[in-house]
Amino acid sequence: MPLKAQYQAHTLHFRFEATTSRGTVSSKTSWYIRVFDDANPAVFGLGECSPLQGLSIDDQPNFEAILNEICQDFSESDLEIFAWNIPIIAEQMVSKRWPSIRFGLETALLDFLNGGKRVLFDNDFALKQKPIAINGLIWMGSHDNMLAQVEEKLEAGFDTLKLKIGAIDFEQECAILKHIRQRFSANQITLRVDANGAFDAQNVVEKLNRLADFELHSIEQPIKPKQTELMAQLCRTSPVPIALDEELIGTFDYGQKRQLLKTIQPQYIVLKPTLLGGFGQTTEWIESARRLGIDWWVTSALESNVGLNAIAQFTAEFNNPLPQGLGTGQLYHNNVESPLEIINSHLHYNPQKNWDYSNISLTGI
Repeated sequence: MPLKAQYQAHTLHFRFEATTSRGTVSSKTSWYIRVFDDANPAVFGLGECSPLQGLSIDDQPNFEAILNEICQDFSESDLEIFAWNIPIIAEQMVSKRWPSIRFGLETALLDFLNGGKRVLFDNDFALKQKPIAINGLIWMGSHDNMLAQVEEKLEAGFDTLKLKIGAIDFEQECAILKHIRQRFSANQITLRVDANGAFDAQNVVEKLNRLADFELHSIEQPIKPKQTELMAQLCRTSPVPIALDEELIGTFDYGQKRQLLKTIQPQYIVLKPTLLGGFGQTTEWIESARRLGIDWWVTSALESNVGLNAIAQFTAEFNNPLPQGLGTGQLYHNNVESPLEIINSHLHYNPQKNWDYSNISLTGI
């Protein structure tokens, strides 16, 4: 029987109001793609399409209509799935203008090819339970709230913290960083900050100089993207190493990827497969960065555990020693229950825990 693709929307509800410099959210919608054979629907591949409001290029009013059309086209195409043709199917079925759909379809196809067990890659993360080091994420909030989050992460054993900055008073943010540094040296606790483009040409140099006092590992996206000349200048002169994040979104051509990195020469890039268009696109960024001597890490983009699991397994393919941004599995009240768990600042895949899809009411499950 020909393979079929179906989708189901699900609204995820945060355990708290999640704030960045772009605003505050309390919920988000993901769409789950299920790929299966009519002759044996109990075996299915599962992928997640999870565009981020205000950031993903496919955060568009007609998103669900496009997803429905893609699923119908796939179901009518009478395809067989092999390792070699998954990138071809994703390329031909999904325009680059819909990167989160491509990520979701690619994930579902890989999962189906491997027996529908949510183990997508032949590496040690899921198969041998080798954990992945991750950073502890500190969300924007009041001074006291952020300090409480810091204490919670330190008590949980994290030695790399990433703080969202740019939404509250800068002096308060500096006070939080100073508080951490008074207790722990840079050899004891690694500090990353993410400005989400909150600084501008008039204040960015001054703020980077202030932040340098706290011996930061890096700052993500200090200014808004598409200011190539200014960003390149900052990467040359900043006392804090710079990581590109939003700067990468919307660039799909291999040559343009390399040219962007070669022109700006950042110290790091931060990779979100959902926003970049899936594993193939993300691998192109990794290879381009490697050839230019630029380090990288991968982060989730507020996906549920379905997308997070796929991203974690993909990340494990590269044995990158840097802590990754994969600690988002505890964000939602109504997440998909999964074998993922965080122990001592590492993400683990526990095969003793089962997948439970009751929260998402996916058709056919």
